[in-house]
Amino acid sequence: MIIDIVRSNFKIIIFGFLFTFFSSIGQSFFIGLFNSNVREELNITHGEFGTIYAIATLCSSISLIWLGKKIDDLKLINYSILVVILLFFAALFFSLIHSSFLLLIGIFLLRLSGQGLMAHTASTSISRYFEKRRGKALSLIWLGLSLGEFLLPVIIVFLSTFIYWRDLWLQISILILITLPIFSYYTVKNINISSREKKDKNSDDDFLLIKSWTRKEVLKDFKFYTLLPALLAPAFIITGIVINQSFIIDSKNWGQYTIAKSFMFYSVLTVITLFIAGPLVDKFTSRKILPFLNIPLLAGLIILVLFNQKFSAFIFMGLFGITNGLCQVMLSSLWAEIYGVNYLGSIKALTASLMVFSTASATAVFGIMIDFNYSIEDIAVLCSIFTAISIVIITVFQKKYKPIFIK
Repeated sequence: MIIDIVRSNFKIIIFGFLFTFFSSIGQSFFIGLFNSNVREELNITHGEFGTIYAIATLCSSISLIWLGKKIDDLKLINYSILVVILLFFAALFFSLIHSSFLLLIGIFLLRLSGQGLMAHTASTSISRYFEKRRGKALSLIWLGLSLGEFLLPVIIVFLSTFIYWRDLWLQISILILITLPIFSYYTVKNINISSREKKDKNSDDDFLLIKSWTRKEVLKDFKFYTLLPALLAPAFIITGIVINQSFIIDSKNWGQYTIAKSFMFYSVLTVITLFIAGPLVDKFTSRKILPFLNIPLLAGLIILVLFNQKFSAFIFMGLFGITNGLCQVMLSSLWAEIYGVNYLGSIKALTASLMVFSTASATAVFGIMIDFNYSIEDIAVLCSIFTAISIVIITVFQKKYKPIFIK
């Protein structure tokens, strides 16, 4: 079935895959790889870096609400090229930062263009284009980010041993400019909101029409707010962990490459989960699987609290990877399932903004707690409590998450 999806919808799958891969450049795990270099060169503390990161990310989340909505108004190819240009400029700018203020602007641009708009463009276009096989399609395109998480930490750590970090960012910007505009043009130049997935010739299934909610209607809907704690918990916690990976390494007395290597395990489990979650979402819907979303995350936090051995890094990062894989498929599909697709760009811009805001909060909260001498175990205990509460809320309100069908 997955092979059939690729064959009949090859171009848009490749488009989504590449955009999620290059969204890595604005993700916390990638920027966190340069944490030590930036802090040493600019002479700032963990807390100062975390606060700058939080402010920049918060600003990007606010900007994303407006810029993300524009995907509903512009042709996909035009919107995609604008996003690519912004990502190129962000990477180029980051290679030139020489002060805390420029660091703030650089992180803002990376978070907005990378984690924000690149991922938003990929997931929104796929969620809108596919309906019957949305889960499988999303699982395929999010392999791009998983590939980035698998390869990039080790590659960047290796390259950093003989290439100056500013030169690395310059080379990254050139790679973006050479690669993405061409691929965008040849994959989605004819895709628009009304061009939907190609259905199997032998299929007699008709798609049920779900009422499309506007963003204003969603903001007035009570069940939307019951979803938020569970949906924001993974972004908040995983970001806080990976952006402070050097602190964890020092606290646990692990080797320099321990977290970078464990990212490979994180990525492998994410990929495995993607392949499992896609068919499950198509069969049962994201709404029914939602209560299981954060259980692996909670288990990973418990491992982080209880164990200090190096192997525990691979276990808790692997468990994080399972929740991450579920998030990538379910969160993109969930909003389309509940609120329809006509205003999906606007709704996802809002939710993506909230996700980015949660990552901003994480960097500030984690950084300040570290400066106040909280151990990583103390922080993980607090995160465990928050995660457990989010699971309880979802379980209590699960029956409320139903779409409205129209004739």
